[in-house]
Amino acid sequence: MTSNLRDYFPMIRSREEILKEIQDNIKFTEKFYSWRESERQEFLDFCTGIRGVKILYDSFFKEIMNPETVPERLEDFLSVLLQRKVKIIDILPGDSSRIADEQSLLIMDILVRFEDGTYCNVEVQKIGYAFPGERSACYSSDLLLRQYKMARSQKKEHFTYKDVKGVFTIILMDRSPKMFREFSDKYVHMFQQESDTGIKMNLLQNYIFIPLDIFRKNVQYKGIKNKLDAWLTFLSTDEPEQIIGLITEYPEFKAMYEHMYNMCRNVEDVMGIFSEELKILDRNTVKYMVDEMQETIDEQKKQLETSAETIDEQKKQLETSAETIDEQKKQLKTKQSKIDELQEQIELLQKQLKEK
Repeated sequence: MTSNLRDYFPMIRSREEILKEIQDNIKFTEKFYSWRESERQEFLDFCTGIRGVKILYDSFFKEIMNPETVPERLEDFLSVLLQRKVKIIDILPGDSSRIADEQSLLIMDILVRFEDGTYCNVEVQKIGYAFPGERSACYSSDLLLRQYKMARSQKKEHFTYKDVKGVFTIILMDRSPKMFREFSDKYVHMFQQESDTGIKMNLLQNYIFIPLDIFRKNVQYKGIKNKLDAWLTFLSTDEPEQIIGLITEYPEFKAMYEHMYNMCRNVEDVMGIFSEELKILDRNTVKYMVDEMQETIDEQKKQLETSAETIDEQKKQLETSAETIDEQKKQLKTKQSKIDELQEQIELLQKQLKEK
């Protein structure tokens, strides 16, 4: 099988054609040569099909998976993931303050409403946040409260809590936090609240975490096994061989790649996309290093606390041992005194015998 993506996507331009357009425009030339050599090579590689386009670049993902213009793509992904038929009937505004605070790490934050009233928040993160459970629970609670207020406003006096349909929080991470790496063969983690007695209640909040970096490692060895694997391959790989294998087995993905490569024909736009991605990558690298360092510090603090506890315990044991030794010394001293008394009595008896 050829690994040349131009054989499958003839709209891909040649390296010479792209370089000529860059060199013919002073603005393009300045921007191109402001990048490092490795960055210039990466740009040319995905524009010319040497490598696949990284779907998780902000502008590519937002264009390819836009629920306003191509809702059927997100519907298909969610239907496969949730194992139920999904029909999006509304795209809701997100939390603007949250987006502003977290913009550098979020690729996309999509909030949609399904046909049955369920809310679904799909979030794609370049780097997984620290404390993912606590963070997701907070946003899920806000989303649930938002749905409750809307249902109460619409139903008025006819409102019951059954009108609150629940929420899904789905988080895809291009680079996942350390805790996910401890489960090296698992790349879909589903959470919902359950009772310890077996009683069934609909507590409305559902969570799915997908570490794409762990998926990439698994698919290299196991291959694409099902439609969900196909979607995750589409979202996470830029390997030409894997892309060709994907569109061969699942031809429906070819149209999405064609969409991207048509975007790549516009050199000015794609250079802007790439420049912004490099800025975000720099910020993310710092954030990632800070998080990793904080994890190391936290782990070392735990080890120090454990060591301190061990030392305290050993001190207590030493103190107890010292007390035991002192007690044993006292007992030995008492026994020695008794022995001395007996020895004196023996000597006295021996003396009396001699005198007789």
